[in-house]
Amino acid sequence: MSTDPRQEDALSAEEEVGSLSAAFGGALRHVTQARLAAEGFLGAMARASPPTSPDSWYDVLLVVNELAANAVQYAPGPFTLHMRPTFDGVHVTLHDTSTTRPAPRPFSPGKGGGGVGWHLVHALCTQVSVVVRPDGKDVHAFLPW
Repeated sequence: MSTDPRQEDALSAEEEVGSLSAAFGGALRHVTQARLAAEGFLGAMARASPPTSPDSWYDVLLVVNELAANAVQYAPGPFTLHMRPTFDGVHVTLHDTSTTRPAPRPFSPGKGGGGVGWHLVHALCTQVSVVVRPDGKDVHAFLPW
C-alpha cells in the first residue's frame, strides 16, 4: 500500500492557499497595509508552491504597491485588493472608485510627480486589463510565480 497521494488527490495551490480579499479606506497608510496583506498571502502561496524565480515575490509586491498608490492618488476613496493563485502565477485585482482608465504618463525625473508606475505594472505583468464599472474600475494584473 502506497502512502503517496494519487495525482487526483493532490491539492492545487489555489485549493491549498485560497484567495485574499481585503478592503482599505484609501488613505496613504493603506498602501502599506495592502502591501503587507499581499506579503502575507504570498507567504502562504510560497509554502504551497514556491516561486519559480526569487524576483517573482518582489514583482508581485511592487505591482500591488503601484496599484494601491495609484488608487490613493487618482481615485480618492476606498479600494479593495483581491489576490488568487492561478495555474502558473498570481492574479491581482484592485478595485477603486474612479471610472477613469489608467494611462501612461511621461516620466520626468527632474520634475518629480511620478510617471513610472503604470509602465512598471505593464513591464512586470504577463497581462493587464481594466474593467470599468458604474462604481469604479477593476485593474486586473497577472504575474508569473
